[in-house]
Amino acid sequence: MQIKEMISRYNGFTLVELIITVSIAGLLMSMAIPSFNEIISRSRLTTHINQLVASLNFSRSEAVKRNQSVTVRKVGNNWESGWTVFTDVNSNGVMNADDTLLKSYEAMPYGFTLRSTGVNRVTYRSSGIASNSSFVLCDNRDGNNLPEPYTSRLLIINSVGRVRMGVDNDNDGVPEKVNGTEIISCITSPFT
Repeated sequence: MQIKEMISRYNGFTLVELIITVSIAGLLMSMAIPSFNEIISRSRLTTHINQLVASLNFSRSEAVKRNQSVTVRKVGNNWESGWTVFTDVNSNGVMNADDTLLKSYEAMPYGFTLRSTGVNRVTYRSSGIASNSSFVLCDNRDGNNLPEPYTSRLLIINSVGRVRMGVDNDNDGVPEKVNGTEIISCITSPFT
């Protein structure tokens, strides 16, 4: 009787039950992984555009606080190569010996493009005012240079220097320009 009680207490899964459980778990994982990858991609895009927004807001704040011009200038040929923020005593957009480097931002990961309306720099005057410009950030790892749904962000700087995100009024995942039409390229301006 003792052996029979021990056997009934230690019953486990049968091989069939184990195979069915593993199959269901595998099926659920295969459905969840693509959604998870999309969430990660959107999060990366948001992180990169927030970094640019923060640097522009920092520049505007420093210009007002220091009562002098502060410039955000791209490093290299394209904005995705990184950018610097520096005081710009003579407002020429170039860091001279009498200017001070305030912050430096590294290049974005491979596959991301950040382009502007043809400007190499954004200079905030001591009043916090900057010229109109805009930026498009794209997760362009597929290499087609097109803003596909949920792979791009539009950043607009208005004439008083305020930064705002472009909106997606038609909810198709691609932000619209100021005039209401969608951006059509990740690398070619105009973005305003």
